[in-house]
Amino acid sequence: MSDSSVPGPHPVQPGPEFVGRQRELKELRADIQRTGLDTLTGRKAPRARVLLVAGRPGSGRTTLAEELAGQLRADYPDGTLRARLTEPGGERVPTERTARELLGALRVPVAPGAAEDELSEALRRALDGRRTLIVLDDAGDAEQVEPLLPDTPECLVVAVAEGPLTGISDVRPCTIGGLDTKSALELLSGFTGSVRITCDPRAAENLAELCAHQPAALVLAGGWLAARPKASVAELAKQLHNLPNEDTGQGKGPLSSLSRVFGFVHDELPVPAARILRLLSLAPAGFADSHTASALAGCSVSAARTTLDDFVTLGLLRRVPAPSGLPQYAVPACLLPQLRSLAAAHDRPAEVQLARARMLERTVRLLQSCRGVTEPEESPARRKLAGMPRALRFPTPGAAEEWLRVRHYALLASARLAVADGELDTLARRLMAALTRALVAHHGTEAAAPELYGIHRLVLDVATRRELPREQAAALLNLADLDASTGRTREALARYREALDVARRANDPYATGRAMESVGGAYQELGDWPRAVDWFGRALSQRLTRGERADSARLYGRIGTAHTYAGRYGDAVRSWRSAAKGYRKAGDVPSHARALSELARVQEYAGRPEECLRTCREAVDWAREAGDVRLLAALQVRLADTLERLGDPAAAGLHRAAAERMLGEELNEQGTDPSAYEIRSASEEV
Repeated sequence: MSDSSVPGPHPVQPGPEFVGRQRELKELRADIQRTGLDTLTGRKAPRARVLLVAGRPGSGRTTLAEELAGQLRADYPDGTLRARLTEPGGERVPTERTARELLGALRVPVAPGAAEDELSEALRRALDGRRTLIVLDDAGDAEQVEPLLPDTPECLVVAVAEGPLTGISDVRPCTIGGLDTKSALELLSGFTGSVRITCDPRAAENLAELCAHQPAALVLAGGWLAARPKASVAELAKQLHNLPNEDTGQGKGPLSSLSRVFGFVHDELPVPAARILRLLSLAPAGFADSHTASALAGCSVSAARTTLDDFVTLGLLRRVPAPSGLPQYAVPACLLPQLRSLAAAHDRPAEVQLARARMLERTVRLLQSCRGVTEPEESPARRKLAGMPRALRFPTPGAAEEWLRVRHYALLASARLAVADGELDTLARRLMAALTRALVAHHGTEAAAPELYGIHRLVLDVATRRELPREQAAALLNLADLDASTGRTREALARYREALDVARRANDPYATGRAMESVGGAYQELGDWPRAVDWFGRALSQRLTRGERADSARLYGRIGTAHTYAGRYGDAVRSWRSAAKGYRKAGDVPSHARALSELARVQEYAGRPEECLRTCREAVDWAREAGDVRLLAALQVRLADTLERLGDPAAAGLHRAAAERMLGEELNEQGTDPSAYEIRSASEEV
């Protein structure tokens, strides 16, 4: 298994070459082999060893963890999993989401809507017997890490946190601070070249001291020098030395070395570039591309791309590599608080909200384009797509799908942030609708079910907050459908009934009818045939009142099916007769033929072979008119079974041969091996 990055789309491309930390790496590697408390007591370790890299943001703690993971790759042949446990805004990532995405990286399917305990247990089962390395970045506390720990000692967990993970036994933190002077200078020379460092070693050491030997601050200083080949190290050190140590603008006390260096680099940027940088604090999950930056700043896509590449050179962004070559960028997590602070100081709230709205609107249009390119050439969606600016259009469905894959995590984060914001609910609803359609168009409903479940829950949050009962009912129905499709029938039933209550309050006849029918379907799945018939009957009464013939006929059929399972064949016969009559009046020939086929099936179960024979022959005529070869073949088999019961084996053999011939001809036309199919006797179907 190759490395997997969770929850981001790809591992973030590292900055300069890893330097220093050799003592810490040696300690961490030794800690893997250290005798634990379990071994001392003679018991086998019950779970994976946990290593902890502790340090403040900007100390290079994640870089150290990744370097360790790279060195240990050969020892863990089943791959490396990565998860970030804290959002860029500081919010804890729900364990449910992390576990689900780790399972996704392991290609283990899980039911949409599964609870945290179910997902944690599924993750442990998936890792059982594997030698996998798991990097858990930015953990807030032990409660976040504990549910994700494998129960197999062959796995290794490397956690990154600011402090100790009290509560997880047998963990010793490897606490890191600044780099040693030699390593700090080596990091700077990676940006500036060795000449400027060796020419004035005292100034270089002074600069490293002003950066508190912190890697994040040193990277910014090195990026500033790399962009100014003629500037001396002493010049930068002097300017940083003259900066105030107090945060006079915000009144929050002494500035950290990272804040001072970052503030200096920001102030040295051209005004338009500085504004784009500040607005990147709005990028969902800290991931941006040229469209995101373009929309936030209100500039062209090409200008945004150039600016983002300049930020990479300055150490302000990291590139996210993607096989497709689609450029994506990540804001280092340690810089996001600085960006938000500067945005609050320099940008008016109305301007920030307008930038957020532009970004959401651009995302909606890209998603519409992503879906539209999958439609037929002459469809309305393709005509609408042709009217979009070239920068928003995808050349092929494959290009659109690749964009959706690369931006997948950022798009889901964008939906969550839009809902959490609460001030742009109209755009949030449009975004979620467009994202749903794009996921279904490219991945299909079944494959996209986990993402769709989360989106429908967000829609429900907005609809409840805004008191939109129609949308609330629709979201509940969609969630219940996903629950039902994955065998969570009782959970689905509860949601269907809740949707029914909301739909009635909204006076929404469509949602009310669908909810009543779905409640009946849930009871049928649970084997409660009387309640299923009752609820199907309620839905039928509504459809009959509204004169909806086709839906009424379909509900007669569902009632007939429930009666059949309950062994109430007389009631089932009457229901299927009504269904067939309804389809005939509606002019639906294929459905009429299928209803007659089901009627014949029930008559056979009821021990009425003569009636079954007559109904089968009538159904054959309608199936032939409908051109349904498979139904014709099934009816021929049923005719054969019935004729055998009536004592006419010769005629039965003719019908059975006709069925095999029909099905064989159809499969040959489709290029399918007929031997792969089997025609079952009607008597074997229940």
